[in-house]
Formats: sequence, structure tokens, C-alpha cells
Amino acid sequence: MSSTKKNADRLIKKYPNRRLYDTQTSSYITLTDVKQLVLDNEQFTVVDAKTNEDLSRSILLQIILEEEASGVPMFSTDVLAQIIRFYGHAMQGMMGSYLEKNVQAFTDIQRKFTGSAVGGLDGKAFSPEMWTQFMNVQGPMMQGMMNNYIDQSKSLFVQMQEQMQSQSKNLFGTFPFAAGTAPAEKK
Repeated sequence: MSSTKKNADRLIKKYPNRRLYDTQTSSYITLTDVKQLVLDNEQFTVVDAKTNEDLSRSILLQIILEEEASGVPMFSTDVLAQIIRFYGHAMQGMMGSYLEKNVQAFTDIQRKFTGSAVGGLDGKAFSPEMWTQFMNVQGPMMQGMMNNYIDQSKSLFVQMQEQMQSQSKNLFGTFPFAAGTAPAEKK
């Protein structure tokens, strides 16, 4: 069995007592262990032991919550509030796709600067300390590059929004709706 197939078959079961059981190693694991699987780019699925419901997203969100609660948070309160506001909004699907593409672009930029998809230059993994040193030297250039990317991304997002508004006006403009009138002021 190839390692790729082996990784794809990795199954973690979550039991009612909230314990996680790795079927590949036949042992109980912690969220820290699951986080390490993510850091090692291992493919896995977490399922409810009774119902077989896929709980992978829930477990990943739990890891993010723990990371945000300890150390230096990645997301500000304002960003979290903005994300919450997109739930149930017509733009929810587009926002998810937009965030995913931006994270992927950032990952691609990081890979470009570290030398490979697996690790750093000469195949050696960049440690957090090495990455910090690299960013201290390359920071201004990276900031400029990211600012340009963010400006382009913002422009594209605004264009998509304007295009959707235009298409909505064209679609609904043919219906015989009465023009909206402002409500009368109460005295």
C-alpha cells in the first residue's frame, strides 16, 4: 500500500466521551496530535464513532479556537465580527471562496520564498525562527507584494460585486415593481 493511499485512509473516531481514536495507530490521540497531523500535511477524516458523521471541520475549528485563545491571535475582533456578518448574507458563498483563494495565494507566496512545497531551501524545513529571520530581512518587500496583491484582490472583489448588482438590475428590472418610496415621517 502506498503512503499516499495510507494517508488518505487515515480515520479518527470521536467518541461520546470526546476522546479521539486514531484507527491507523490504534491509540487515543489529543487535539494537539491532530494539529500535528495538519502541520505534517497528513490527510485524515474525523468521524463520530456512533453516527459516522464527518466532524473534521468541527475539530479543525476547535484547533483554531485553541490557537486563537492562547498566544498571539491571528484574527482581530473586527475581522471575526465581519466574518460572522457574512453568514446568512447573499455574499456568504463568494466570501468563503474569496478567503480560500487568498489563503492559497499567501501559501503559494510562502512556498516561493522558502524554496519548495515541503520545506525551505535545499529541502530543509524552515523553522519558525528561520521564518522570522527571513521575514525581518524580506519584510518590506513582502509587505509591498502583499499590499499589491490585496489591492488587486479588493479591486476584483468590487468588480464582482458591481457585476452581480448589474445582473440583478437587468434581471429584476423587467418586472413591473413599483419604485420604492420613502416612508412618511412621523410627527
